[in-house]
Amino acid sequence: MSKENLKQVLNDEEIVTENKKQYMTFRSCDEVYGLSLENVSEIIGLQQFTEIPETEDYIRGLINLRGKVIPVVDVRIRFGREQLEYTDRTSVIVIQVKGTVLGLIVDGIEGVVEIGESEVSAPPSVSTIEQQAQKFVFGIGRVNGEVKLLLDAEKLINDSEEEEESEDEEE
Repeated sequence: MSKENLKQVLNDEEIVTENKKQYMTFRSCDEVYGLSLENVSEIIGLQQFTEIPETEDYIRGLINLRGKVIPVVDVRIRFGREQLEYTDRTSVIVIQVKGTVLGLIVDGIEGVVEIGESEVSAPPSVSTIEQQAQKFVFGIGRVNGEVKLLLDAEKLINDSEEEEESEDEEE
């Protein structure tokens, strides 16, 4: 076997043993998004929430999850989209990032997919993704010919306006 053929076999083997990461995929608007399964605690049905006065419009309120009170965020509104009426398919994905627990209200759950590193590309700088949603997307995953917008859970939890305000204060 020549060196070139051996290199090709080794490269093919690397593809087979490539690190794959699992993502919980969900639908919001007409897009399918993915969150690393590492951050997902559970999925629950939409529950009655208590509204919090004078908060951002995307923070829908608080729910009581087995004695723990957690805030819930409507992903549609967070991404700058129009709020729709909730249906029986509306779900809450409970995520945890660096000790912070948050519920994400989504239009529907798609399922869990495995995406290899080679199947993830950086989001384009110019895209049809609305600008509000784009700041939360760290990559574009391809699974069986379909595109999944992969979200950075930490950016969903941390409000970017706070980051911008702290940058303005530094000047």
